[in-house]
Amino acid sequence: MNDKKELKLILVAARNQLSSNDIKSLIAYLESDDCKFEISLQISEPTEQPELLELHRLVAIPALIKVSPAPKQIFAGSNIFSQLQKWLPRWSQEGLTKNLGINLQPSKIDSIRTQKEFLLEDELLVLRQENETLTKRIESQERLLRMVAHELRTPLTAATLAVQSQKLGQIDISKLQEVIKRRLEEIELLSQDLLEVGTTKWEALFNPQKIDLGNISAEVILELEKFWRLRNIEIDTDIPSDLPSVFADQRRMRQVFLNLIENAIKFSKDSGSIKITMIHKTNQWVEITICDKGAGIPLSEQKRIFLDRVRLPQTSEGTSGFGIGLSVCRRIVQVHGGRIWVVSEVGEGSCFHFTVPVWQGQNKEQQYLTKG
Repeated sequence: MNDKKELKLILVAARNQLSSNDIKSLIAYLESDDCKFEISLQISEPTEQPELLELHRLVAIPALIKVSPAPKQIFAGSNIFSQLQKWLPRWSQEGLTKNLGINLQPSKIDSIRTQKEFLLEDELLVLRQENETLTKRIESQERLLRMVAHELRTPLTAATLAVQSQKLGQIDISKLQEVIKRRLEEIELLSQDLLEVGTTKWEALFNPQKIDLGNISAEVILELEKFWRLRNIEIDTDIPSDLPSVFADQRRMRQVFLNLIENAIKFSKDSGSIKITMIHKTNQWVEITICDKGAGIPLSEQKRIFLDRVRLPQTSEGTSGFGIGLSVCRRIVQVHGGRIWVVSEVGEGSCFHFTVPVWQGQNKEQQYLTKG
């Protein structure tokens, strides 16, 4: 007769996370005879069942959810297996199962506590977890608000420059109207993003498709022409004619190029130079590099600059902005499944590198996008 007690679990993890040592050990244990539970384990991919993230208020994956018996508990992070093991004695004491193979002495688990006290402690733990989840969600929404505010600067600045150029007779009224119309359309799209902050996850605002990075970079360079020509900065591009298309959100990729090229212009010396290179390094990734010959970034700061609202003291004087442009780039690149990094030496300039997945006929079910 099988006297095992049932334990219903849901493991929420991306496909690449299932290969981590912690998750493999967890699954192996739950499937082994060492686990004296009657296990019901559901493994869910967040991109296929995004409703689970909202239902269980998950802000980080991988996550293991104990659905039943109540109360619900959630374990997340890189050490889920060890977290679960720490709770086995408690669940055993509550009569969840018998003979776990763990030597439990009632005196060591505080035998004077009643079952009611245990349940109250569990409810308190759940409340703490929910509070932490809500706090992280608020922080995530604040990051998105700052990102949208940062994006608004570019169309507003471009529109202002167009008005100034028209007053100086550098462009005619029809060209001014064209620029203003295009910038207003960009602001409208950003406003739509802003309205969705409270109801939509940031990653859901992406619409990946087959795009040409060479064309996007050319458009951005032309858009920033007044900035680099005014300071006599030379922009050199090295883009192979056979560079493959990539699978990415066109508007977000344009945003990455705008941020990185604008930064390169901002921190370059007058009459300096900027180089933009694209390389098809593997059959899966295109690597983009944007180099300047500015002040450079100290080694100790090269990872920090991709965090939210970080601006280096040696570069912040005389520059505008919220200091979140590189953080925005990091989030965009990561949600496409790529990575971004910088190689720099003080006094020698900086090279920012990022990768984007190659278009391979992906559709909605085959996209690379993951939680960023």
